[in-house]
Amino acid sequence: MSSKPQGGVPAVLRASQVLDTLASSREPFTLAELTRQLGLPKSSILGLCNTLAATGLVTRHADGRFGLGVRLVDLAHAYLAGVDLTREFSNVWDEVGPFSRDGVVLAVLDGTDVVYVACRQGEVPLGVAYRIGMRLPASCTATGKALLSTLPDSRLHELYDGVELARPTPHSRADIAALIEDIHESRSRGYALDDQETREGMICVGAPVFDASGAAAVAAVAVSMVKFPEDAQKSFSVAADVQRFARALSRKLGAPA
Repeated sequence: MSSKPQGGVPAVLRASQVLDTLASSREPFTLAELTRQLGLPKSSILGLCNTLAATGLVTRHADGRFGLGVRLVDLAHAYLAGVDLTREFSNVWDEVGPFSRDGVVLAVLDGTDVVYVACRQGEVPLGVAYRIGMRLPASCTATGKALLSTLPDSRLHELYDGVELARPTPHSRADIAALIEDIHESRSRGYALDDQETREGMICVGAPVFDASGAAAVAAVAVSMVKFPEDAQKSFSVAADVQRFARALSRKLGAPA
């Protein structure tokens, strides 16, 4: 647990202690366990946890135990997007970028959406103008499915519990079972496909990007191309380049080689 700074706002410091404690274990804590760990009154801990849960920084499980909330992941992604991630994306592009005709994007996960934090437009018009800050459903994008493939199934079900999948085209996944199957395939082969799920006539290949933690991906890169029947094998050859690009970017972020 981090040391307590001097002269800070007491409520903020106590909230930080709660988050540090929850982060120290893979298992959620009961209120009694948090009280013992922190040495604070149970009523104070409950008030802090309820407030943090209201902001998404803490999750209250069905059995009453507390764990870290998904909002922390969003904040971490936002930090990475503004610091190392986009800069290193440009660096890797300049060093090894094998793509010229096709558009390349970098995205992070925000709930059940992806948010694009860097884009390189290709030479061939796709009918989709990617831009920084653009948001699309993760369930039908190559970057989204690449990111989701690094999460455990339990987290996937938690994310999509009660969520109706967006279907920009008739090719988009219609239900959670089909999406989970697609994510399993993406996880197995190491890259994800958006085969006309975002826009008809366009195919995208995406791969996850990791940092030093090596757990869930912090981002994903994807290449978007016009889909031609005679180029049915192109996505497979591009997949190797996308994975190579993702690995190079991951190394820049401190992931093991």
